[in-house]
Amino acid sequence: MRAVVQRVSQARVTVGERVTGEIGPGLMVLVGVEQGDGPADVAYIASKIRDLRIFEDEGDETGRKRMNRSVADIGGSVLVVSQFTLSGDARNGRRPSFITAAPPELARALYEDVVRELQDSGLTVGTGEFQAMMQVSLVNDGPVTILLDSRKTF
Repeated sequence: MRAVVQRVSQARVTVGERVTGEIGPGLMVLVGVEQGDGPADVAYIASKIRDLRIFEDEGDETGRKRMNRSVADIGGSVLVVSQFTLSGDARNGRRPSFITAAPPELARALYEDVVRELQDSGLTVGTGEFQAMMQVSLVNDGPVTILLDSRKTF
């Protein structure tokens, strides 16, 4: 499972004219599910999203601020959007291959498990719409963007 985590001041997902998810300060997360992913991948990705310390603290006595707070620490929200194209492999040719992406039935279930784990941890979570053509808008704060891959844990 792969995820692109972006620290945002705001983010929104629409399908046509309908807003499916919208947040203020927090994290915009694109999630791609791959063949072979399962509950351990869900747990890894959800815990990383929840616990990543990528928000600034108040600063030390010199005024120097560090990225030392999680989305939970700041009372932020998470907007989670499924994106199978994160499994794209463009090493050969110019058209990416998506053969490692999980089939939709499995991908939907694991994507929903990530959302549920984040909600169960007490976070406010918005979502996109699985398999829909979505328009995603965000204001990247920093910018701060982190790549996660449950198969690259050490």
